[in-house]
Parts: sequence; structure tokens; C-alpha cells
Amino acid sequence: MPTQVTYPVAGSCQCGQVTYSLKTAPLVIAACHCIDCQKLSASAFSLTLVCQTDQVEFRGQLKQWERLAESGNRNQAFFCPECGNRIYHLNPEQPKLIKLKGGTLSNTDVIQPNVHVWISRKQKWLEIPDGIPTFEQQPPKEVFMKAIQQEETA
Repeated sequence: MPTQVTYPVAGSCQCGQVTYSLKTAPLVIAACHCIDCQKLSASAFSLTLVCQTDQVEFRGQLKQWERLAESGNRNQAFFCPECGNRIYHLNPEQPKLIKLKGGTLSNTDVIQPNVHVWISRKQKWLEIPDGIPTFEQQPPKEVFMKAIQQEETA
């Protein structure tokens, strides 16, 4: 059963030089099974909290690195220059969305994936719970845009 989370929720890098406040609940919580996310997390998948950019307030200096993802999207990664901990990703073509790395939250009760993406790259031993939407690769942009539109009309 999901734990009730009170917002804002604080987050930080490992060394504490970068901190942030997540003001509202994420629009989408995705478990990404792509090879890049497996490398990033040093695990079977990476947890990403898709949030509206204006709902996250950062403090501290961040360094940026950019790459082209297998999906074809440009992916800008922002991380602490001191400890190297990734804090979030951003696709510059979707500037209203920020993709927080879930493990950087101080209260990780919020991290309960409601979608699994890139399951074509999923570890064979991993079982995805029944009833959770899945996508073989990158979901259509409409999936995230629909979440934003629902939030804006609520």
C-alpha cells in the first residue's frame, strides 16, 4: 500500500553540495530498463520522477553533460561536480519536464513506479508487477504530455 507523502520533499547529492526541494508529487514515476540507465544506476534499472520543471527548486552548483539517447532524444544530465551524483535529466525539446533521479530524495517513499519503459532491455530475472503499464522502448511523448495536461487542468 502506498505511503502518504507530504510535500515539499527534500533531496540532495551524496556530499550535500547540491540540494533541492520537490514541491509537488511527480507526474510519472518510471522504471527505465534501457542499457544507459542500467549503467547509470549500476543496477537493473533507473528510477526517474518526471516532474514539471517549475515544481523543483535547486540550490548549489550543477555540472552538465549531454548525449544522444538510444530513443533519439537529446539527454542533458545534471550532476554534482564534487561527488558526481546525478540529480536530474532534461530533454531540451521538453523544457517543461524534469526527470529527477529518485534515489536522491531524502524520503524515498514517493518512489513507486507507475510505468516501466524499455522493457525490451530488461533483465530476464526481473518480474514487473501486474497492472503496471509497460513500453518495449521509449513511450510516446504524448504519455508525458498527457500527464502535464491533466495536472494543468486539475
